[in-house]
Amino acid sequence: MNRLIRAIAMSSARHPWRTIASWFLVIGSVVSLAVIGGGTFADDFSVAGSQSARALELLDQSFPEAAKGKALVVLAAESDEPLEARRDAIRAALADVAQMAHVESVADPFSVATMSPDGRIAYAELTLDAPERQLGKPAFAALSRAVSGTQIPGVQVELGGDAVFLNAGGGGSGHVGIGLLVALLVLLVVFGTLVAAVVPIALSIVAVGAGIGAITLLAGTMDVSESAVPVAGLVGLGVGIDYALFVVARYRENRAAGLDNTRALADSMGSSGTAVVFAGGTVIIATGALALTGVGILTSIGLSTALMVMAAVASAITLLPALLSLLGDRIDTGRIARRNRPTKPANGSVWWRFGHRVSSRPWPYLLGAIATLVAVAAPALWMHTGFPAAGDAPAETTHRQAYDLLAQGFGTGFNGPLLVVVDLDVTGTQASGVPALIDDIAAVPGIASASEPRLSSDGRTIVFTAVPATGPADPETSRTIERVRAITPGNVYVAGITAMTDDLNSQLNSKLPLFIGAVIAVSFLLLMLVFRSIVVPLKAAAVNLLSIGGAYGVLVAVFQWGWGSELLGLEGPTPITSLIVVIMFPILFGLSMDYEVFLLSRIREEYLRTGDNAESVARGLAGTGRVISSAALIMIAVFASFVASPVPSLKMLGLGLATAILIDATVIRMMLVPATMALLGKANWWLPSWLDRLLPRLTIEAGDSASMRPEQGSALEEVDAPIAKELLTR
Repeated sequence: MNRLIRAIAMSSARHPWRTIASWFLVIGSVVSLAVIGGGTFADDFSVAGSQSARALELLDQSFPEAAKGKALVVLAAESDEPLEARRDAIRAALADVAQMAHVESVADPFSVATMSPDGRIAYAELTLDAPERQLGKPAFAALSRAVSGTQIPGVQVELGGDAVFLNAGGGGSGHVGIGLLVALLVLLVVFGTLVAAVVPIALSIVAVGAGIGAITLLAGTMDVSESAVPVAGLVGLGVGIDYALFVVARYRENRAAGLDNTRALADSMGSSGTAVVFAGGTVIIATGALALTGVGILTSIGLSTALMVMAAVASAITLLPALLSLLGDRIDTGRIARRNRPTKPANGSVWWRFGHRVSSRPWPYLLGAIATLVAVAAPALWMHTGFPAAGDAPAETTHRQAYDLLAQGFGTGFNGPLLVVVDLDVTGTQASGVPALIDDIAAVPGIASASEPRLSSDGRTIVFTAVPATGPADPETSRTIERVRAITPGNVYVAGITAMTDDLNSQLNSKLPLFIGAVIAVSFLLLMLVFRSIVVPLKAAAVNLLSIGGAYGVLVAVFQWGWGSELLGLEGPTPITSLIVVIMFPILFGLSMDYEVFLLSRIREEYLRTGDNAESVARGLAGTGRVISSAALIMIAVFASFVASPVPSLKMLGLGLATAILIDATVIRMMLVPATMALLGKANWWLPSWLDRLLPRLTIEAGDSASMRPEQGSALEEVDAPIAKELLTR
C-alpha cells in the first residue's frame, strides 16, 4: 500500500503544475456543477415509518395548505393595559407584515381570538408562500429581523414558532478565523518558518472549498441538513491541517537527516502519506456509518463529513507533494528563529526520556490513566438526551422571547402542540367517532386542551391539535405522547415537532448498538490489516471509547448539571441534544484512530528496525510526540472556538470534541498507550499464522532501505518475517 501511495504522490511531484492545474479544474467544475445542479439545504428530522412521518404524508396529501411554512407574530403589552387598547396600531403593523417577502397572509388575533385570558399577550399566525425547507435560513433570518423590528408603541413584537427556531442562524461567524489564526501560530512554533506553517493551512482551505462544492452537489440528490456544511467544515479544517502537518513534519525530518528533497519526499509520502490515507479512511468510514441510523439529518451530515475528509486526504497525497516539489529548499523560507530546532528524533530528547520512564514503570501510569479516564467519564452514566426547543435558545433572540411570551400567556405546553391526524381511509376511528376521540385525548394525564377538528376538502383526513401541559423539551411531554398513542387506534397518528423529535430519539436508541458496533468492527479490521495484530486494534477500540466517554462525561457535568455553565454564557442546565451525542461519536472515534495510526505506525517502524519493545516505544514517542501534540492543539483550538457560539448545541459540539482530543493527546497517547505497549511486549504484534496468511498485506512503515541494517534481519524475522523480508529487499 505504501508503494502505491508513494507512486501517486511522486507522480504529482514530478508534474507539479499539472497537478495544481488539475485541482483548480476539478474545484472549478465542482463549483460550476453545484451552482447548476446543486440543491438547497433543509433539515429532515423525520424517521421513515414512524407515526409522525405518516402523519406528515397525510397532511401533504389532504391539507396542501399545511405544507406551507408557518410562524407566529407574538404581541405583548409592555404595561398592564390590554392589547385591545392598541387594536388599530396592531392591525396596521400586521398589515405591513403581510407585505413582507414570502408572507402570504397574517391572521388577525382580534378576529380569531388568539389572545391570552388577561388580554396582554396575543399571537397572529403568519402563513408563508412556500414550504419551510424551500425558504431556508436566509429567508427566515430576514423575516425575523423585519418582524422583530416592527415598532408599535407600548407593544413588544417578536417572531416565533418551530420553523423560525429550527431555521435560526448559528451566529459566530468568526469561528473559522479564530481556528485558522491559532493553527498558524502553532505551526509557526512547530516548524519555525513562515512558508512551512502556511502550507498546511492553504491545503486545508483548498480541501474545504472542494468539500463544500461536493456537499452542494450532494444536496441536489438528497435532503442535506443546514448543519452539514458547518460540521463537515469544522472537521475538514482540522484534519486538513493535521494531515498536511504530519507529512510536512516527516518531510523536514528526512531532509534534516541528510536525504535530498526527492528522497525525503518519497520517504515521507510512503510512511506519513500512507498513514494519512488509513487515518482518513477510518474517519470516512466512521462518519459515513451515520447512514445506519436511518435518520435523514444524520445521514446527510455523515456523508457530507466523509466527502470533506476525502477531499482532505486527496489533497494531502497529490496537491501537497506537488507544492513541496515546487518549494524545495524554500520550504524553510521566512525563518522566525535563529535556527531550526532539530526535527530528527534523538536519544535523550524529552519525549524519548518520557517514553523510557513509562516503559520502566508502566503500572503506575496505566492505573493513573485509567483512573483519570473513568473519573472524567463517570457522569456519562447519568446522561439524559433530548431535543432542544426555542426555550433553550439565547435570551436575546426573537424566537426565544416569543417562546417565553407564549408560555406566559398560554402555558408552557403551547410551544409544543401535538398534531393528531386521522386517516379515514383506514379501518379504525371514523368521522363520527372523532368527538369521542378528542374527549379521550383531552382526558389523558399531561394534556391541557384539545382543539376542534378540521376535515380535509377531500373528506379523507381529519386533523386537530392537543396541547400538552409541559414544554417541548420536558421528558414528561414524551411520556404524555406515549399515553396519547396508547389510547389511539391504528389509523390515528400523532405528529408535530415534539412528537417528531420523540420518534427520532426512539430511532436513535434502537439503531445505536448497530451503528457503534459497525464503526468499531470496521475500524478493528483496518487496524488489524495495517498492524498485523489482534491486540493493537482491540486496545485502540477500548481506549477510544474511554476518550469519547470522557467527552460525554464533561457534557453531562457542564450542560446537564450546570457546572460552570455560566462561564459558557448559559443561563443554567441545558438538555443535551441527542443528535450532537450521536454526531460526536463517529467524528471522535475516527480522529482518535488518526492519532493511533500515526503513533503506532512509528512505534512499529522502530520495532521492526530494532526488535526492542521499550526502545521502539520511546523512539515512536520521540518521532511523533511533538507533532501529534501540535496537531491536537490545532484541533482543540478549532473545536473550542465553537464554544463561543450563542447556540447551545454548537457549544456542546465544540466542547465535547475539544475535550476528547485533549484527553486523547495527553492521557491516552502519552500514558495509556505507552504503558500498555510496555506491558504487552511482543504480544502487541501477535497475529495467528493462519490469519496472517488469509489477510491481504498492507504496510505503512517507511520503506527506506538505507535505514535498515542487514544485521538486524534476525530481529525483524522474530517480529514479522514476511514484512522484514519485504523491507530488507525493497
